[in-house]
Amino acid sequence: PGIDGLETYQRVLQIHPKQKAILVSGFSETNRVREAQRLGAGAYIKKPYAMETIGMAIRDELNR
Repeated sequence: PGIDGLETYQRVLQIHPKQKAILVSGFSETNRVREAQRLGAGAYIKKPYAMETIGMAIRDELNR
């Protein structure tokens, strides 16, 4: 509570520096999304999404 996805990802990276992640949001891509990707997060998926889309993004991230 009180922090957004980017801040959460930054904290996770402090504990697990190689943590993989994908980004999911109902909002358009923002500078915060690009910053998370710069830190190592993978694909950005906009809600609503198809299960196939998120499944492919997860597979791609695990193989990256």
